[in-house]
Amino acid sequence: MIPLGRRWLVALTLFVATSSQAALRLELRDDGLAPAQRQASQQLLDDVQQLLPASFKDALDRNVTIEWRDDLPGDGIGQAMRPGAIALSRRYLGALTDGSAATRKTGRSHGTLRRELLATVVHELTHLYDRARLWSPADATLIRRCTQQRETIGRIGEGAACRGQAERRFTLSDDPRLLDLAGWPQSAGKHGQRDGENRFLLRSPDRYELSNPREFVAVNMEYFVLDPSYACRRPALYRYYAERFGERPQKSDCSAPLAYLNAGRDFGRQPLGQLDPERVYEVDYLLAEANDQWMSRWGHAMLRLVVCAPGRPRGPDCRLDLDQHLVLSFRAFVGDLQLSSWDGLTGSYPSRLFVLPLSQVIEEYTKIELRSLASVPLKLSREQIDELVRRAMQVHWSYDGNYYFISNNCAVESLKLLRSGVPDARLQDLDSITPNGLLQILENRGLADASVLDDPKRALRLGYRFDSFRDRYQAMFEVLRQHLDVPQTRVEDWLALPASERRTWFAKADLRASAALLLLEQASLRRQLQLAQDELKRLYLGHRDDANGDPKLVAAGKTLQQILDDSGFLSQPAELLDSGYGLPQPGESSRLQQQTQERQARLRQLSNNLDQEIRALLSPERRDELKALEDNLKQLGAHLRELHKAAGGFELP
Repeated sequence: MIPLGRRWLVALTLFVATSSQAALRLELRDDGLAPAQRQASQQLLDDVQQLLPASFKDALDRNVTIEWRDDLPGDGIGQAMRPGAIALSRRYLGALTDGSAATRKTGRSHGTLRRELLATVVHELTHLYDRARLWSPADATLIRRCTQQRETIGRIGEGAACRGQAERRFTLSDDPRLLDLAGWPQSAGKHGQRDGENRFLLRSPDRYELSNPREFVAVNMEYFVLDPSYACRRPALYRYYAERFGERPQKSDCSAPLAYLNAGRDFGRQPLGQLDPERVYEVDYLLAEANDQWMSRWGHAMLRLVVCAPGRPRGPDCRLDLDQHLVLSFRAFVGDLQLSSWDGLTGSYPSRLFVLPLSQVIEEYTKIELRSLASVPLKLSREQIDELVRRAMQVHWSYDGNYYFISNNCAVESLKLLRSGVPDARLQDLDSITPNGLLQILENRGLADASVLDDPKRALRLGYRFDSFRDRYQAMFEVLRQHLDVPQTRVEDWLALPASERRTWFAKADLRASAALLLLEQASLRRQLQLAQDELKRLYLGHRDDANGDPKLVAAGKTLQQILDDSGFLSQPAELLDSGYGLPQPGESSRLQQQTQERQARLRQLSNNLDQEIRALLSPERRDELKALEDNLKQLGAHLRELHKAAGGFELP
């Protein structure tokens, strides 16, 4: 008698041996079908069999009945009726039979009715595959090893546990890697618990995929099987499916550069950019270090793409091409530096991935926020850099999240991007909600090289560090203290004074002190403009849905919405395209270029009016301070020209 512990192993071995020739069988239930209907239906099923990967069919060894029915709800094309049976709506049988389904447009994601019918069968078969608990020869080896261990050391439950491991290897919708790619990432601080809502809302081929992981798997299998451009539109997901089912013979060439929208402030520059991942030499973890503001005490996490200049071979010299480098930053709006603490806690801000020029980020943090930047290289292989860049562009076009200071801040968002873009086991169990903490963990795990910061002078020279302008401003302020004997001791205290109070010192300043005053007034203006931007942002977010609120606030919200629409490339680039999904393809780039050029032209035309239109929405105190600062700059300019002329110098412009 065979011991009970080995019976299921024998059965499994026989199953694996006898199933080597087995495969999926689609059987048409042809009751009541005319010969032409039967022939067209069978051809549809034959085409499905031809399209499905061999490994998929081999694993799904069963009979599946396909039938035409009149009782399907609504305008649905088909659905699974029970395990092993798929129903298609009879209303579409006539078009399939006379051939018109091949050209009949449906307005749905696959285009024609025939492709929708193919996709429906593939979709429902994928559900069967995803639910199946199947074993392969590799699983048999695993179970045999576990069984031997169980019989040796007497662990009664070990064999069952091993069978469970083998079974789970064949599920897709609960695979952690798939969930990361699909948009159900791990939540911060919740021990691996995953987000309940998928926020990859934009550029989706079918919003039904967002309902749950099971539907996501089935919808994406449709496109993996049917759409040659899937490999280019969703490269990470294509690789995931290809690793399991093999490369698709009809996949498109994906060598074209990746389109992105450069959210820089230069309105004269074409915002539509093209990024070739091959030109990315390295990826850095870019940390904006903390200052004394409450909401900035943990820093801000970003990623820096070290992009080589065209024609330059990849190598260390690419770090000198600062004008080519890009920054990936999760923000609510392009200029976000400060965020309201309350709105950040309650999730009132959107969170989107902006692509920004490095020069703008350096100016924002070092000159306006007076915060230093540390740029720490990540230890990634060439393949990992390529995957991360492509994944980042996918997030750029598709993701529309909610920003929370604690649970979904810049560090959490950056970690989710790294985890989904770099399939490295060292990233999977990371759980940090602070930018400083994330950098430390990346360094401890051997994923980041912070040694580049050990020599401060070398770090500054090579662009691993960008110092705050705070020390420079303080040095200019020391000039004032020496020449004017002002009572303040810190530059922050001086800049905190109203502009009108600082103006009283101008007439007493000599040439050197006036130059220092001019630099500090320019710094104050940058800061006031940033505060005005934050005020407008909170005004817009607080009243964008308030149709019954204060008429002035409602009007302000409409004006701000119009401004955002005119500069939409700074917020949601997906809004520029009304078709397609995933990464824009070359055929869509011409449309993108036209759209962005039109937006830029309107923005340039409006640029003179925008300033006054925006200022009208500010609080009177903010408007007065901005006006006083501009008056200060004019007065200082005139004062400097007079002093320079009196000193015998040439006349300044």
